Amino acid sequence: MKNNEAISLPHLTNEIVRGARKTKLCAYAVALEGWRRGLTLKWYTIDSGKFDDMITFGVNPPGRLFSLSSGEKTHHFFRTRGDKVSDEAVEIGSDKNETKHWLANAGVPVPAGEEFLEDTGEEAIIAYGEKIGYPLVLKPTNGSLGNGVITNIKNSSELKKAIHYVRGTLGYGDIIVEQYMPGEEYRVYVVEDKVVAAYNRLPANIIGDDEHTIEELIHLKNEQRRKNARLFSCLIDIDQETLEFIEGSGYQLDSIPKKDEKILLMEKTNVSAGGDPVDVTDEIPEEFKEIAINAVHAIPGLYHGGVDIIVDLNKPIDQAAVVIELNPTAQIGGILFPMKGRARDIPSAIVDYYFPETKDIKTDREKIYFDFNTVLAPLQNRSAEEVEVAPALVGEIYQKRYVAVGKVNRIRYHRYIKHAAIDLNLSGYITTLTENEIEIIVSGTDKSVINKFKQVISNVDNIAEVKKVTEENFYQPVRIGFEISEEMESISTKNINTVIKKYEREIHKMRKDKRRLEKENIKIKISRSWRYTEFLRKLEKKTKSSD
Repeated sequence: MKNNEAISLPHLTNEIVRGARKTKLCAYAVALEGWRRGLTLKWYTIDSGKFDDMITFGVNPPGRLFSLSSGEKTHHFFRTRGDKVSDEAVEIGSDKNETKHWLANAGVPVPAGEEFLEDTGEEAIIAYGEKIGYPLVLKPTNGSLGNGVITNIKNSSELKKAIHYVRGTLGYGDIIVEQYMPGEEYRVYVVEDKVVAAYNRLPANIIGDDEHTIEELIHLKNEQRRKNARLFSCLIDIDQETLEFIEGSGYQLDSIPKKDEKILLMEKTNVSAGGDPVDVTDEIPEEFKEIAINAVHAIPGLYHGGVDIIVDLNKPIDQAAVVIELNPTAQIGGILFPMKGRARDIPSAIVDYYFPETKDIKTDREKIYFDFNTVLAPLQNRSAEEVEVAPALVGEIYQKRYVAVGKVNRIRYHRYIKHAAIDLNLSGYITTLTENEIEIIVSGTDKSVINKFKQVISNVDNIAEVKKVTEENFYQPVRIGFEISEEMESISTKNINTVIKKYEREIHKMRKDKRRLEKENIKIKISRSWRYTEFLRKLEKKTKSSD
């Protein structure tokens, strides 16, 4: 398997977004773009009261609620959705049946289907399924992230089983039954009258290499996903559903696929379930883009959002596509960090829409960012309900790397450099390289100040003995502010508590991972493939013991 590096925008790399994961990644990407243009950025807790008139959900821990301001104009955002999108649009988008009615009334193609409320018996649902014909899809009216979506139901027995699972096991009462549309699934992101990005959502899969087993290829694929800022938490699980799908396709976990043979591991295409986001923005036909734009226009108060489309490539282009879902609060991580293709700049398009006056601002945005976790710390430890991020460096940004040699590892000297940098409106950091060397990175918008900072480092009395200072240009992104990497003076009790809580969360996550792996191990051991290969393991053990 090819060990590709993660694809990203040059100004939104893995390093920059390291502290922002899952839906916080979406919020951070939009907020960072606005902040880099010189807009005032604030982050909030839900208790701040700033979002009382805006539908939100899943807002804890903090990192999904923010505002951007320019002069007297302020817009509030929940993840990628700004306050121009109406609550009515959000309510319609969260109800799949309501969405279908609005789309159908506007002439947007949707699959035939019907909603069944909790008190509708399975006999009526099965009768409807027989009426519109198999294969079918069954899904919760108010589900998300692909939860409870059962596709390609081929007969009444499978439909009955799906009803029991979604209603009984998952607890969704209201469901939708509709025609199953085979084909490619696309997530298209629209802002007003323009498709900004489109990506193909492929089901979890592996590619054979004539060497590794399916199980080994899954682990290799997960290693690749761990390098991706969006996909690192969306690994492919070898659970019962995956095992059954693999076995239903005629393979076992220990099967060795041929070179370049593609093996699907499940039918669901959701990125959160191990699916691959593949950029197709330049390849998708204009006819499909028009359908996505019309779908957004069909919903009152929806000006930007994600549109999910299924395309049957075997049909004529004017009959090939149907819209299956709208998402006013769409996740955008998949197209910011796709598995293939190009990353697309949805955050810029969103900020352009809310603050068109900032479109032409020229700034070296790839050179500056802010540390997300540091900014959120007062909100997470409940010492504040809102925090304002220090202003960004805006314009042409100059950077230098200085290395000071001598008796330079003195806290007083490091503090002197830090205070001098802050007084000159410079960002950067100091790092100890050796006992007699320190590295000083400075970043700012005044080239002459950057170039003269060597004098600040060199001309010191009594606080250090600087024998030599070398300099070179620096090209990596720098966090706003100035840090001394080894200095402990700024660690307050609150910050210590934040660090402790961070480690407690990591321990909790490891325990969850341990329980999950134990469950997966049990599932594997009760699978047919494990039972069928038991004699091989016994034979191998016997052979080794005889040796």
